[in-house]
Amino acid sequence: MSRFFLSWRFLRDGLEQAAIALADNRLRSCLSVLGVAVGVAAVMAVGTISQGGRRLIFEELETFGLRSVWVFRVNEDKKPDSTRRYGTGFDNVDMDLMETSCCASVRRFSPVLQLKDRQFLIRVVSMYSNAQIIGVNHHYLDINNDRLASGRFFSPDDIAKRRNLAVIGPAVAADLFGSARDPVGHVLRIGDRKYTVVGVTEKKSRDFLSSIGSIGGQDSNNQVLIPYTSLQQQLGNKLIHFIHAESITLDRADAAALELTSFFERRHQHRYAYKSDTMARYIATAERILDGVSIIGLVAASLCLLVGGLGIMNVVSTSVLERTREIGLRKAVGATEQHILFQFLMESVLISTLGGLLGLLAGTLIGVGLAWLTAFPLTPSWQMALLGLMVSIVVGLLSGFIPAKRAARLRPVLALRYE
Repeated sequence: MSRFFLSWRFLRDGLEQAAIALADNRLRSCLSVLGVAVGVAAVMAVGTISQGGRRLIFEELETFGLRSVWVFRVNEDKKPDSTRRYGTGFDNVDMDLMETSCCASVRRFSPVLQLKDRQFLIRVVSMYSNAQIIGVNHHYLDINNDRLASGRFFSPDDIAKRRNLAVIGPAVAADLFGSARDPVGHVLRIGDRKYTVVGVTEKKSRDFLSSIGSIGGQDSNNQVLIPYTSLQQQLGNKLIHFIHAESITLDRADAAALELTSFFERRHQHRYAYKSDTMARYIATAERILDGVSIIGLVAASLCLLVGGLGIMNVVSTSVLERTREIGLRKAVGATEQHILFQFLMESVLISTLGGLLGLLAGTLIGVGLAWLTAFPLTPSWQMALLGLMVSIVVGLLSGFIPAKRAARLRPVLALRYE
């Protein structure tokens, strides 16, 4: 017990002496504290932005269906051409075969017939909508990770019997029926045909991806979904633009894409070439970009901490020179090298700890400010806060060690003669 009290007293005395020494050189100490604070604030800001951005991006990517797989047909000479990815190469017989026997890695699929350039006018009496019209089957809602706010989705019987039904997005519902009316059960016109609204999808938020231009103009809130067979009948053809499928697991997405493209190539005797895309690839790309941004930010923060560490080393070195006679006197009356080393290390650790705490406060304010300015829910990263504080203390120890060691090794006789 007595050893504990002696250790505590030794620590307390060291802190008091360090605080007095720093107070005697306020300007120099404050500049060093500020240097460390900038580095810690940068570490915390990078962590907050990185984790917040990662969470936002993946939450919004999830609205497309994490296990989504898309298969498109490319042009006749089998050279990928993204400007011609809408075309033939799929037919209704393919859809029937896929229902019975297709691919082991595919959970479900939907043909997609997507009208471009607003081919048909959508209206209810005198109200109009510029929504996109998409023909799909009964699996599309689950594949695309959509949910219904009201009503129901299509059944296999609706698809087989080509019923004129529609499921609309919330923006379409507001445009055509207003906010007070429930659209379910009402009729809208698509071109010259009447479709009964059987469901309304929930609103999807993709504000962050929209703000960085990463969703290609798609807006699931402004879409009208109808059975693809009904849309084919209205168009007078059997056109299918592409296949939207769901893999059984996220890890099997690439396998599902390969199985689907192989299936269509065999089915059409290699007359057409196909290309595929998966949400897993978008996720991997997003992770690489975010990791790169985080690394760049952490490198910049590390440079700030390095500058702060050099500032601490300069402060402690100057303090050693100014107090050389004091060091000699203390050693002459019995102070050991460990006592002197501890005293100057306490000064450097005190500077770095104060800088770390100030940096945490600044980093938190930066995160809150960014959240307020951008309207995105960026919350401070406490893992990065703890890391930043620990790093600042380590920087203080390392920066102060060399001048503290030099002070501890001073010979009393030479130190007392120092002018």
